Amino acid sequence: MNHLNPQQRAAVLHIDTPVLVLAGAGSGKTGVITEKIAYLLTEKRYDPRSIIAVTFTNKAALEMRERLNKKLNTKSVRGLSISTFHRLGLNMLHKDGEHIGLRRGFTIMDQGDSTSALREIISEQNSAMEDRTAQSIISNWKSTFTTPEQALLESGDDQTRVAALLYADYERLLRACNSVDFDDLISLPVRLMRERPDVQKRWRDQTRHMLIDEYQDTNAAQYELIRLLVDKFGALTAVGDDDQSIYSWRGARPENMMNLQTDYPNLQVIKLEQNYRSSQRILRCANQVISHNPHVFEKKLWSALGIGDELRISVCRHGIDEAEWVVAEMMTQHFQKNRRFGDYAILYRSNFQSRVFEQALREKQIPYAISGGKSFFDRVEIKDMLAYLKLLVNPDDDTAFLRCINTPRREIGPTTLSKLGEYARQTNSTLFDACHSFGLSEALSGKALHRLQRFGNWITLTADNAERGNVIDVVRSFFSDMDYTGWLERQADTPQQAQRAIENTEEFLGWLSRILVDDEGRDVPLSDAVSRLCLQDMLSRQDDEVHHDQVQLLTFHAAKGLEFPHVFMVGMEEDILPHANSVDDGALEEERRLCYVGMTRARHSLTFTRARARQKYGELLACEPSRYLDDLPSDDVVMLGEPSLVDPGAQRIAGKQALQGLMDMLSDD
Repeated sequence: MNHLNPQQRAAVLHIDTPVLVLAGAGSGKTGVITEKIAYLLTEKRYDPRSIIAVTFTNKAALEMRERLNKKLNTKSVRGLSISTFHRLGLNMLHKDGEHIGLRRGFTIMDQGDSTSALREIISEQNSAMEDRTAQSIISNWKSTFTTPEQALLESGDDQTRVAALLYADYERLLRACNSVDFDDLISLPVRLMRERPDVQKRWRDQTRHMLIDEYQDTNAAQYELIRLLVDKFGALTAVGDDDQSIYSWRGARPENMMNLQTDYPNLQVIKLEQNYRSSQRILRCANQVISHNPHVFEKKLWSALGIGDELRISVCRHGIDEAEWVVAEMMTQHFQKNRRFGDYAILYRSNFQSRVFEQALREKQIPYAISGGKSFFDRVEIKDMLAYLKLLVNPDDDTAFLRCINTPRREIGPTTLSKLGEYARQTNSTLFDACHSFGLSEALSGKALHRLQRFGNWITLTADNAERGNVIDVVRSFFSDMDYTGWLERQADTPQQAQRAIENTEEFLGWLSRILVDDEGRDVPLSDAVSRLCLQDMLSRQDDEVHHDQVQLLTFHAAKGLEFPHVFMVGMEEDILPHANSVDDGALEEERRLCYVGMTRARHSLTFTRARARQKYGELLACEPSRYLDDLPSDDVVMLGEPSLVDPGAQRIAGKQALQGLMDMLSDD
């Protein structure tokens, strides 16, 4: 452990009591977690199966496991659990879900599937509530372990009462179809351990040490899951930074860090304050900005990397001027100082701000990437089409069945699906097989039974045709018969949105037609093609974005956990940062933390930009500078002024220097 500083070493070696590692930005927290796991395995001889490490993203879990694999042999880490909270919950349900009524082979509804199910329930109840509103309310209830019965009993207004009734029907549908949603992956394991002390004891006994990364991002349900797994004298390492808690809109509660002191009286607090990322000036300014927030745990980042350049503030005339100045500045530095475009990041508060920067970058032919862009497979229309193809080649796929059954709508309501799911459970069959069962007439009759049978027969006929005929023609006719294009047009908010969705379906079908023929011109079975598409879907979700030499555009939220040599924080104005909604809601502390997160992404240089005026509601309105700019120490900041007022002579000199830099680069080649 010679490469660890004294505080990092103390965090690794402390195992006797629960410990909170207060890890500032860039302080090497991931290295501390992996070193501690290695220490427990090699020095303390812990069984890998007795260690649970939890983080918030698959990417972080993968990085942690890769570091350990390089450090230790494969045998040492076999059985070690490094996962997200939801993956941990899923593992618990796979092992013990039968104790709370889940059958083996239960399926997980993603957010799109959950929304569709709620939409059908809303339609059946003739409710005016929006599906997203209902989904948000139900999600909050699940995170606080509120049952539908409790929600109805405690409803204080009409909206809450309507949501509680929707919640009850939604839960009945999930149970009947042997399904869980994303929130259930945390709330159900908590319920499991609360209702079955024997199960809780078994999990506690086998959890000898638990490590949690990004602890400040835990919500109420995740905190309770931890508390149930680790008793108050148990071995727990929580690593986090309350100054980087920026996800309250997802239910994160930074106060969970304070609650540790109550639930774990013998808690040890260790602070990691040495930053290995940024210059002293950047950290000094970041410390000053965040110091205006209240703190239970005081800390101050410091760096041994040198004083660094002054932070810059550029005042521009308007939004377009701001984008053009930032792009011109990057070009100048690129040619004068031979910097890669991939060394730059443009950070903003809201996604709408990216448009003018994209336009300016395209005009200068500078490569760029927008972080957090929607994957092709994440688009609703692609998920629909892939679900139908899955169902054609594997009718036993209940998740695909539930997505397809009412897309487009076939007047098969939640009550019908609940009865179908209950019959399938009783007969131990899949939902699709249940549609063909003679016994289903005992549970359903009339139009409901006829519609299910018709859907099942149609899928069976199409699958048979695909085996005997031209597959792509069959598939195209399949989607044409259901008028899927018309469905997209009816669902879209605008004609332009519908057109983009239709173009995506054509791209998908074109791709399918190409992979239905192998390299030697032979036909490929539809099942093989669908398997390839599913694999591509999974890889696209797991694949880390490979940032080549291109400028990164991303929000402050998306930038958390990343670092860049040179950062531009744009739109530093009141009502943008801090956001107008946060000002109205009194959520200024989190906006200040967002600013702090943005600042601590920068390694070498940090530039703030703001506009004197912006186009809003069809007119140019004056903008006030962000209050966070006033907090910056004057000795560490230089004002650049409005670009149009800069000395023309200085601009000409800068232009000549940029040209000379370009000529030098070309001569080197």
